[in-house]
Amino acid sequence: MKIDIIGDIHGCFSEFEKLTLELGYQWGQGIPLHPAGRNLAFLGDLTDRGPASLKTVHLVWELAVKRKIAYYSPGNHCNKLYRYFLSNKVQISHGLETTVSEFEALNREEQNQVKGRFIQLYEQAPLYQVLDNGSLVIAHAGIRKDYIGKHTAKVRTFVLYGDITGETNHDGTPVRRDWALNYPGKPIVVYGHTPVREPRIVNGTYNIDTGAVFGGKLTALRYPEMELVSVPSSMPLVEEKFRQFP
Repeated sequence: MKIDIIGDIHGCFSEFEKLTLELGYQWGQGIPLHPAGRNLAFLGDLTDRGPASLKTVHLVWELAVKRKIAYYSPGNHCNKLYRYFLSNKVQISHGLETTVSEFEALNREEQNQVKGRFIQLYEQAPLYQVLDNGSLVIAHAGIRKDYIGKHTAKVRTFVLYGDITGETNHDGTPVRRDWALNYPGKPIVVYGHTPVREPRIVNGTYNIDTGAVFGGKLTALRYPEMELVSVPSSMPLVEEKFRQFP
């Protein structure tokens, strides 16, 4: 199995396009296809805050649903957009407002198309991916070893939001435990959710959310080579959004 796992895109479509070109994908058919047959994997948070969330939705739907040549599991922003499209009551904040603004600018036919595609994409997606005969797990905010293979509400919360304590920091963000420090090393876990300035590799876990939407980089992990490839973001740098680890 040869795949390229992409960190949190958050509507940064131009960075995504540049990253796939850097990885050797070709866009001759309007979508990224690799001449050597490699496939893409997405670890969630396709939308919100960036300038081209809906374009990202269409692209990932094309790859993962229509052509079935990519892997996708949702992030917490994906979950919130899904609930918005189901007409559930959600707060249109923390980035969702940018996606909603794009959506409201469309005509009714275009709205129905993107809404239908995203709902289909979300509903067919597993909560997390267990790949390569169990050697690799892709989960948006990570996963504990004893949670792999389980799909309880507790596991779902962990995968979407991280190892949260229920408390909040002074800026309103949730307090998260550093679960990677206690991870036993196998299988490899690739995740994002928490922006870091450089990919963080701890005990066989790889955080590849390098904050593209906050002016950092968009990063991919090539598997099984375990090679990291990044392209710089065109977004303004928001330094306080990046987590510092001791």
